[in-house]
Amino acid sequence: MIDLYYWTTPNGHKITIFLEEAGLPYRIHPINIGKDEQFQPQFLEIAPNNKIPAIVDDEPAGGGEPISVFESGAILLYLAEKTGRFIPADLRQRVVTLEWLFWQVGGLGPMAGQTHHFNNVAPEKIPYAMKRFVGETARLYGVLDRHLADREYLAVEYTIADMASYPWIVPYERQGQNLDDFPNLKRWFGTMKARPAVARAYAKADEVNPPSR
Repeated sequence: MIDLYYWTTPNGHKITIFLEEAGLPYRIHPINIGKDEQFQPQFLEIAPNNKIPAIVDDEPAGGGEPISVFESGAILLYLAEKTGRFIPADLRQRVVTLEWLFWQVGGLGPMAGQTHHFNNVAPEKIPYAMKRFVGETARLYGVLDRHLADREYLAVEYTIADMASYPWIVPYERQGQNLDDFPNLKRWFGTMKARPAVARAYAKADEVNPPSR
């Protein structure tokens, strides 16, 4: 059983997508970041950076004591290695997968997150910051679009790299982006959205944190 400490953010969605795709049994422990629950001492024992998601695996490979993992990229890699799924065995395709996983963790996520903050959350509108981060997010969308020109997924097959990137594209409008400007990305986005496990993961999010009407 996987205990998932989770809230309904792009980084949280990455992990529910994997768990739904793999069919692993899991329990969600909601960590409402709007109420600062990520600063609770018991959560910090698992996730010292006070960020969701985090997991505790009660049955790690090889047995022994439960293993806790924080940081969404590390969790995806841990789960892929645990199950032997969604990470290629072929060395070259594994490298491609890890390149794009770390591209998302180090680039797309932080830049899109800053775009969301300055466009939608910041108490003061700062035109320079808004222009800078919208532009950098558009550049990263373009990188992804060009990469997807001759392939269905980020690697030869569907992998944790796709699971990592998709949730950060979902709020594209709030990031000031138009998917029509990125036709290869738009096609991939539709393919991802149509996956039943992705739909289940987002339905789970609505159960945990029902959208306001």
